[in-house]
Amino acid sequence: MAVSISILAVITSLHLIAFVLAIGAERRRSTAKVVPDEYDERTYCVYGSDASTAYGLAAFGLLLISQTVVNGVTKCLCFGKGLMGGRSSTCAVFFFIFSWVSFLGAEVCLLAGSARNAYHTKYRGVFGGDDLSCATLRKGVFAAGAALSLLSMVGSIVYYWTHSKADTGGWEKHHNEGLGMATSNFTENQEQQRASEFEKV
Repeated sequence: MAVSISILAVITSLHLIAFVLAIGAERRRSTAKVVPDEYDERTYCVYGSDASTAYGLAAFGLLLISQTVVNGVTKCLCFGKGLMGGRSSTCAVFFFIFSWVSFLGAEVCLLAGSARNAYHTKYRGVFGGDDLSCATLRKGVFAAGAALSLLSMVGSIVYYWTHSKADTGGWEKHHNEGLGMATSNFTENQEQQRASEFEKV
């Protein structure tokens, strides 16, 4: 299978956009402050923008689409044509596992970060009664998702590249070898038959 530049462009662009969105989600994490209620002695949390939740979910979706494209083209390594043995096949298997591990790690970070960022503490308690803070997303979750999305991009690209080199069509290869052997045997039989006819004449 030949390497398709368009497939590489799609994989790279989707991962890079997801990376940018994850960085944006990290920078736009919700912040909160404790505000006293004007009607009673209770306090409540006032949160800022929830943009990082949308950014994180968008990055999650783009990575999912990219992974689907890669595994759809390569038949997820488990289906379709067989791979020719050698270094390319070994690299394809390694980067297949690497891309999946980094992809799942990125998806977990993005999804968990989006869910946690969307969670808001409504009331904190009696005014001045405790020192609890409002629930906010811990710093670095979306950044970890961004880093893993880059690793997933590298793994997916190298996996697709090595898979394309190793994918010579195992069944077709042996099938063609069988046809070649049958053709050579048929040619030899024809030559022997002609030689015997020539001797008879």
